[in-house]
Amino acid sequence: MQEFDPLAKSLQPHYSHFNVADRLLFTGHSHQAWPDAAFEGIQEYMRTVSAQVDKKWNIAFEKTEILRNYLRNYYDDPRGKYCREQNTHILLVSWLSSLDLKKRPKILTTTGEFHSMHRQLRRLQEHGLDVVYLPYENDQKLLDSIRKELDDKTSSVMLSRVYFETAEVNTKLPEIAQLTKETGVPLLIDDYHGTNVVPLSLSENKMEHVYLLVGGYKYLQWGEGNCFLRYPPGCELRPVITGWFSAFEQLDQPRDNKSVQFDSGDQKFATATYDPVSQFRAASVTRFFQSRGLAPDILHKQYSSQLAYLRSLFDEANRPESGIEHANTRPVEESGGFLALKSPRARTLRDMLLGKNIFTDARGQIIRIGPAPYTRSDQCEKVIRELFRCLEEIS
Repeated sequence: MQEFDPLAKSLQPHYSHFNVADRLLFTGHSHQAWPDAAFEGIQEYMRTVSAQVDKKWNIAFEKTEILRNYLRNYYDDPRGKYCREQNTHILLVSWLSSLDLKKRPKILTTTGEFHSMHRQLRRLQEHGLDVVYLPYENDQKLLDSIRKELDDKTSSVMLSRVYFETAEVNTKLPEIAQLTKETGVPLLIDDYHGTNVVPLSLSENKMEHVYLLVGGYKYLQWGEGNCFLRYPPGCELRPVITGWFSAFEQLDQPRDNKSVQFDSGDQKFATATYDPVSQFRAASVTRFFQSRGLAPDILHKQYSSQLAYLRSLFDEANRPESGIEHANTRPVEESGGFLALKSPRARTLRDMLLGKNIFTDARGQIIRIGPAPYTRSDQCEKVIRELFRCLEEIS
């Protein structure tokens, strides 16, 4: 028995709908199973909307506040603002629209960003923006490159805390944040692969000025439709892409020719109407996590232990001629929540494993094997064993 087994076994009965005890679900970096509490949240929504009809919205807003408070606690960020939206791309575009891209058309990013950010920046680059893509593999070199590239034409720095392909953690993020603060350049951090895996205290790291993109589809187990843009109190940015949900307090005021105003709450970068069932579901999951004592340090220890065990299993089974190797050789302490392996047959391996009802994921030449807090050691052993059986079949 491994040290992460007791917690995993205690959690599995609470995931009966997904049957995590008997299935090999290793897309934990992409879509973790939902606890039974998620289904209870959906049922609560149906009861609420049936009884309250249009009065459901105040209750829905209360559910969103539960999620905000969870994130404020996770990031040690009691004063932070958290704008809710359907997905991080909407928030990304709204945030980009608040920058003065005419006077400052230069954006610094990395070569390791997720498709949503990378694709949008590439398209803007085609329309004249100066987007600089910096190598991400060496944290110190990245910090030095950002320091060198920052100038009076730079409108923003946009990068990840945990890189989506390899799970490598950007260990120089506090220094990058301090550098952007000194130069007055907004820093947007994609933390989709960091939330609920690698703890981060914005207070201790003096990062209260940064912007964070957070998504609930992965390690939070909130499912789709639960994304947030964290922004600092007193934020002076004014998004051009804006919807009426960013100005609820002003709906009854007469229209005039004055500049567009934003509410003082958390919805400055919001757009418009959404389906609140996702917030009911996520709030129920949040209460479940809290009831089980799944604090940031507990979750971090669970993922780190699972990753270390997966690595040891892989290293024990691997051979030089296998054609597969680690895509992330950093220590576990500098890694996120999944095992990243590099092989020219990554997608073939993913398909073969899926044929055996083993869920993993592949991005280009990298196959990603992601456990979750409910994953047992024998399940880790089986996925690695089946991985090498697949390699033998195609060798």
